[in-house]
This record gives sequence, structure tokens and C-alpha cells, in this order.
Amino acid sequence: MDRRNFIKAFALAGAAVALKLRGAGDVFAQTAAVQAEKPADMAAVLGGEPDAMFRKAIAEMGGMGRFVKRGDKVVVKPNIGWDKAPELAANTNPVLVKEIVSQCFAVGAKEVAVFDNTCDNWKKCYENSGIEAAVKAAGGKMLPADEVSYYREISLPQGKKVKSMKVHQAILDCDAWINVPVLKNHGGASLSISMKNLMGIIWDRRFFHISDLQQCIADMCTLEKKPALNVVDAYRVLKTSGPRGKSAEDTALAKALFMSQDIVAVDTAATKFFGQIREISIDDVKHLALGQALKIGTMDIDKLNVKRIRM
Repeated sequence: MDRRNFIKAFALAGAAVALKLRGAGDVFAQTAAVQAEKPADMAAVLGGEPDAMFRKAIAEMGGMGRFVKRGDKVVVKPNIGWDKAPELAANTNPVLVKEIVSQCFAVGAKEVAVFDNTCDNWKKCYENSGIEAAVKAAGGKMLPADEVSYYREISLPQGKKVKSMKVHQAILDCDAWINVPVLKNHGGASLSISMKNLMGIIWDRRFFHISDLQQCIADMCTLEKKPALNVVDAYRVLKTSGPRGKSAEDTALAKALFMSQDIVAVDTAATKFFGQIREISIDDVKHLALGQALKIGTMDIDKLNVKRIRM
């Protein structure tokens, strides 16, 4: 879908933007009025650069100080899994990551660390994604995640398939962590968004791929140390050949961002948004309903206080 037709897919109502999904109504149509006096349950922004969209969204969510406190040790967890340049959309946009790190420090964070358990060589992923340079420019630090000694085992009493997993100690020891996936096609999970992005905080994920991947993703998200915030980077979307992509032709310049504390809700919204770029059934992203069944979050975004902004 080219940029002109993409913008035409949005219907404006005042400052609100509602995405028209094939045969399924508006992505963010609400039955109740937006509660202007309360922080949003979810913010959706269209049409800006990654850092500017984040600033708009976090303001609607009540400001970064709602999620990060003075003196906190913070972890920001993007997708940095692939040795790919930013324009190929296999990884989270580095401009967005830099803005998040900067805002954590602006509200008084003591330190901000960034890592991912990468699929390609971690040093090349960190460098060629542009994320390492962005994080360091903002005053943050990159952590390695390539050895089992960095991980500690935790139990998942609510898990159906996964009863325990080894989680990176930076997540377990931090005061708050922020989950920052990129929205992209994925061969096994249909889509890789916020819930799937948690696979980058664990060590022993081979079991997920040889077992029931969709249930394992939902199980993983029952961990007690949940993200303080989920920020979905949909600036440049990998619409096919995911999760690593092959060329720029696999991407779409969508210029969108979704933000919520509810990991199921934000992924539901992002899935519906992806459906405007490339046809997909929300039923194909099975870990959403499985997550809702585990009471991780809700797919019923109609009942949420959603703020929509077009820039």
C-alpha cells in the first residue's frame, strides 16, 4: 500500500484517527467517549517521526514520570535480533530507542540499560541496527546477553506449556523496564509485536519453537516482572519475509506508534493496524486470545480509554 492510500485509510474525527480495517470496522472505534481528564489506557499516533510520535503518546499516557521514578534503574528492551540496517525494519527504530532512553533520564532515572538476546551475532546486531550508537548518545549503556550466566531461572505458575524460564538478570534486578518491539511479520507466530518481543529477555527459547509457540508466547508473558510500558514501533513495518526480512521491498513506511501498559491490548491494536497494510486475520495471531485467557490483558480495546493523534 503506498503512502497516499495508506493515509486515505484513516478517517478523521476532530483530532482522532480511526483506521478502517477490511470488513471489521474501525481499529479504535469506541462505544464510550474518551475520558479527557484521565491518562489514556492506550495512545495511537500516526504520521510523525518516531521520537515526535513517542512524545505525543507519552504525554497522553500521563508522562514518562508515571512509569519511571527518580533514582530508578531502567531497562529498555527493543528488538535488536538481526544484523540489519534500520531501513529494513527487522529491528526497532534507533531514533525511537534514543528518545525513550533520553526521557528516562529526563525524569531522573539513575541508569538506563538496553539489551536483546539476538539471533545474529550480538555485536553486529547492536552496531548495524544503529541502536548501540543511539543508546550511547542518550547516555545509556548496552548489555551483553549471549551467555547463560547472565540469566536466572524463574517459575511461571500460570503457564500451560512453559512452567519456568531463564530471564536476563537485568530485567529481574531493574526497577522498571520498557518493552519496545517493532511491528513485523513472523513465520511462526504470524506477527512479532510486544508479547513476542519478550523472547529476547530469555535464554532457553528453543523449547518454544519445538513446542506450541503461540501458547509458549502467552505463557512467557505471565512473568511477574511485567513491562511498565509497551511501545510498538510501527514507523517502518516489515510486512513480509519476517522476522529478518530480505530487502526494502518487504517493508512499508507506515509512520505509526502504539503505546499501552496492557500488552494484549496494544498488540491487538497493532495487529488490526497491520491488517490495513497486508491482509491478516486476528485469529491467526493466536497468542493474543491465549494471553487474554491467561488474564494478561484484554483484546477488547473498545472498552479502553484510547487517545488517537494524527500529526
